[in-house]
Amino acid sequence: MAATRYSVEARRLLRTHLPERSDALGMSVREADLGLRLDGAGHGLLDTTHFDTVRFPPPEWAAGVFAAAAEDGDNAYTAYRGGAEVLRACARSVSTLLGVDVHPEHDIAVTTGTQGGLFATLSALVDFGDVVALADPEYLFVERMLRFLGAEVVRVPMVDDPAGPQLDLAALEAVARGGIRLLLTSNPNNPTGTVYTEQTIAGVGRLAVEHDFLVVVDELYCRLVYDETPYFHLAARPGLRDRTITLLGGSKTESLSGYRVGVVVGPPEVIDAVEQVMAISCLRAPAYAQHVLTRWLTDDVEFVRDRVLELRALREMTAERLRQVDGLVVQPGNGTAYLWPDVSALGLSDVQVAKALQADAGVVVSPGYQFGPSGTGRFRVCFARDEAVWSAALDRMVLALNGAAS
Repeated sequence: MAATRYSVEARRLLRTHLPERSDALGMSVREADLGLRLDGAGHGLLDTTHFDTVRFPPPEWAAGVFAAAAEDGDNAYTAYRGGAEVLRACARSVSTLLGVDVHPEHDIAVTTGTQGGLFATLSALVDFGDVVALADPEYLFVERMLRFLGAEVVRVPMVDDPAGPQLDLAALEAVARGGIRLLLTSNPNNPTGTVYTEQTIAGVGRLAVEHDFLVVVDELYCRLVYDETPYFHLAARPGLRDRTITLLGGSKTESLSGYRVGVVVGPPEVIDAVEQVMAISCLRAPAYAQHVLTRWLTDDVEFVRDRVLELRALREMTAERLRQVDGLVVQPGNGTAYLWPDVSALGLSDVQVAKALQADAGVVVSPGYQFGPSGTGRFRVCFARDEAVWSAALDRMVLALNGAAS
């Protein structure tokens, strides 16, 4: 009798391949990623899927704070939700940032980066079969996390607005009428860079109360906003404090990504549940690294101000240069360090564009399909790079895209 052959990957992991997108892509999302070698390694190419942390390093104090914490072995083990000193400092600074009172023992947890915080939060809140509304487009790993957890994902599109694309509130209301567990979105939005207006935030809050759903909002880039664009925290809206879970961190604007620490803020029962997930998955965020959060949001105000100015100049340079590609459309958002160019007029798919840029320009970009169905014909590029190196890369990209489209 022949031996029974088993799939190595569990069914829950196979769901993260998003095979239902095969009709549009011709393959699963996982297969498309593998074909483009999108595994975070870069493979010797200029990788624009993340920030250049050589050109944009962390604040000078970060390494010293980490080293001082590491000198005391008593710091190695903390409560699962974070060390008491760190939580007290974060509660104070996050309260000021959000405009809400954050209690250090009940309302906040330190997580393994914002990514780990996102997964812990969703694992704590989402059951198999729950309906989750997800912005389209949205950060590439969110839908995969939700599918891993067995959720039914319903995409909510963006609509054009003078302030930049905004969440379609009418579409959200239509979904909410059928019953949803939660809405998940990012603000500023990754990948579009759009910042939600006060009207959008108010509309989301109204619908959350009327239809009784939670909102998980990733505010990782809330300090990376250009031209004094107004920013509104959902948790600060009347009646939203107890149904909003806010994800924060210093991994991008402050380049603290290598320290792998983030923050989740929410109602006490949610934080308790997040702590349970952390206890069985990672025990705690990196204990010595947690201490960099004691100076985050307080000792980096001028640092962030200067960084935003530098990134704004890079944003303008990148948009101007990419517009040299015939038919390419780019509309910079008011936040993040990403652009979301539309290349559909070039007659190329986003996979073809990504392949051409790797082969002919030596540049890795994030193809639009990763961010949702609306990403077809787009790509995401991070412009937080060394100016001279990036200028040369943009020259190659323009040549490669014009050549591929001809």
